[in-house]
Formats: sequence, C-alpha cells, structure tokens
Amino acid sequence: MATADGTRRSDERGPGTLYLVPTPIGNPGDITLRAIDVLRGVGVVASEDTRHTRRLLQSVESDVRLLSYHDHNEESRSQQLLRLLQDGTDVGLVSDAGTPLVNDPGYRLVAAAVEAGVPVRPLPGATASVTALIGSGLPNHQFHYVGFLPRKEAARRAALTALRSTPATLIFFEAPHRIVAMLTDLGAVLGDRPAALARNLTKDDEEFLRGRLGELAARLGAEPVVRGQFTVVVAGAPEEHADEDRALAARLTETLVRHGAEARLVRDVVREVTGLPRNWVYEQVRLATERPGPASPAGGPASDSRPESHRRRGADTARG
Repeated sequence: MATADGTRRSDERGPGTLYLVPTPIGNPGDITLRAIDVLRGVGVVASEDTRHTRRLLQSVESDVRLLSYHDHNEESRSQQLLRLLQDGTDVGLVSDAGTPLVNDPGYRLVAAAVEAGVPVRPLPGATASVTALIGSGLPNHQFHYVGFLPRKEAARRAALTALRSTPATLIFFEAPHRIVAMLTDLGAVLGDRPAALARNLTKDDEEFLRGRLGELAARLGAEPVVRGQFTVVVAGAPEEHADEDRALAARLTETLVRHGAEARLVRDVVREVTGLPRNWVYEQVRLATERPGPASPAGGPASDSRPESHRRRGADTARG
C-alpha cells in the first residue's frame, strides 16, 4: 500500500521508487507540500552537499539518512543507490537548489533505474531557468536551455556560433566573475540582442536587469565587484538572421560539393560555420550531392578537368 504522497511502506515487496525532488532556489517557502512528504517518507536522500541538505531536512522535520551524491562520486554512488532501490528502499534525489539533473548530477542514476525497471517519479517544483524565462519579458513560446557555457573564450564563442541561428529564446547560467566576459561574447557572436539578467532569483534582493546585451555588459562592468547568481535569457535569432545563415549554408554546401568534398565533411563544416539545425543541413547536403553536375550522384569527387601536369603538381603539393 502506498502512502498519500506516493512513498511505499516498508512492509511492501518489490523495488523502491526513485523520487526526483526539487528544492528552493532561494526562498525556503518555495518547497512544495508533496516534496516535504517525500523527504519525510523515503528511506534515503541523496544530495550534492549533505550539510546544506541537512539544514533543509531539519526545517521540514525529517531525520532521513543522507548520502552524498556529486560529480566526483556519481558513478559509484549510483550503483549503491540502485542496489538500495532494488532491495525495496525508496530514495529521494535532491540538488543544492532547484530541480535535480538540470545542470546537476543525477542522469546516471535515473538511466540505471529506468534500465533496471525501478519506478522513477519526478516532482514539479523550483527551477531557475523557467522562473527567469517567464519574468524576462522575452518570447517564451520556444526556449532552448543551454546552461553554463565553456569557461575559455575561444570555446565559449564556438559554442555560441552553433546557437546563432536558433530562433528559440536562449537560457544560460553564469558565475558572477565571468558574467561580463560572457555577455561581451554573446553580443559579439549573436549580435546586440534583447536580453534579461535574473540575479538572485526568489531571494529578498531578487533583481531583473533588462536591455540589449551591450547595455547589460556595460552596466555590470561598471559595478566595482559583480555579485549574485545569474540566469541569462537572450532573445532568439531574428528571422532575417536565420535567412542569411541559410543562404550562406546553401552557397557553402554547393561550393564544397562542387570541389569534391565528402558528404560527411560538408555536413560538419556547414554546421560548424552556420550553427543551423542538423536535420536541415543534412537535407541540403543530400540535395546538393544528388543534383546533376560536377558532383557525382553519390556525392563523390567531381571530375578534374585540369591538364594532367597541373593535377600532378597539385598532388605533389598536397604531399608536402
């Protein structure tokens, strides 16, 4: 027999249930009644920082057993927790703040539980990404959650290039000591788009900063020390930008195919340069390789009409 909150009693047979329990992202009042019931009823709670979670459990009058579960022990701890679940113990998984698995550990445990036939029950609750989105004032009918970008500038700009043509509103997380550099790169790669910064969501000092990326970078750059937890929401690509990238992709595809590049190389290059969706790029490459002309029907190398002496010279040059 299950209790009102869905947890099982210890006298029941069968595997336990893995509960994914969101916790407040700032305001402690945001924990749900169901989350409290689950945290009181499970046999074990797995958490990133047991000291942090212990305070939460004390506030909801739960004395449940705690196990650490973080990036450094995720693989081994997942196996331990899976054994507990298979033995009939209900397990609650929490992160330090917000919804588990959203930019936090947990995927391995959930995947292992699903494969083993263990019930998995996600609970709704606090999440910074959606909270920032609905308060941003930007379009929210489509959104693309990105999370943290790479820390180094070159890798960060490469990741942003792949997102340049995405029409959906983009959602990022960033640390305060990197936020100005990140906003600068966003503007350089995506253009000076409308954006919103949600700082310290749900806390007493919650703040939304709205404006163009350049304005926001300058505003934070003027602060002596930037503090706070940031969720960054950026408008998606304007339609004309997407059209320009598609036109560039079409020209690039035709050129590479005409010069004999293999279909896989063409796809990789076009996607890296334009950031357009994989399926769209694959379809363009397929169409280009099937057209009659210099390229063969299978997308093979085009015939070389240069004189034999020129072809030999080119081959010698390629060999170095």
